Amino acid sequence: MLEKVLFAGFGGQGMLLAGEFLAEAGMEEGKHVSWLPSYGPEMRGGTANCSVCVSDRPIASPVITSADCIVAMNRPSLEKFESIVVPGGLIIVNSSLIDIPSTRTDCDVVYIPASEIAERIENPKGANVVILGALLGKKPMVRQETMAEAIRHILGERKARFLPGNLRALAAGMEFVS
Repeated sequence: MLEKVLFAGFGGQGMLLAGEFLAEAGMEEGKHVSWLPSYGPEMRGGTANCSVCVSDRPIASPVITSADCIVAMNRPSLEKFESIVVPGGLIIVNSSLIDIPSTRTDCDVVYIPASEIAERIENPKGANVVILGALLGKKPMVRQETMAEAIRHILGERKARFLPGNLRALAAGMEFVS
């Protein structure tokens, strides 16, 4: 098993963190993982994406030229990266912020109003974890329990107050696609 995922959005939308959560969960399950961030110098509001590979074998390169899945949080990300998804792959679109359909007809495309769901569950900054939950609901690369533990671990004691909201967001995203 080798899953290559690209998380993309504007800086501040939490795409690098969502990728980090997935990589951590993969490590906790004893899988081989890579996490490669890429962001513009603008930081918040600039472009931000990361590629994550999760595999049961060693990973040759963290660089993704074709992806099994992309998670697009904004329109520029969808337009830029949907072409790299392999036929039969998965495209997850934050339909709260993206007002166009994917042009791909050979992929499974999931439209999830991640920002609206995050607001509804009283975690307005949790859209990244909502959409991560949708990813795991469609492609269970790691168990939900492992992801919850990875989120707890990365947040640490200093940000532990955000754990309950993130766990609600993860569950809401998984529920949306079930």
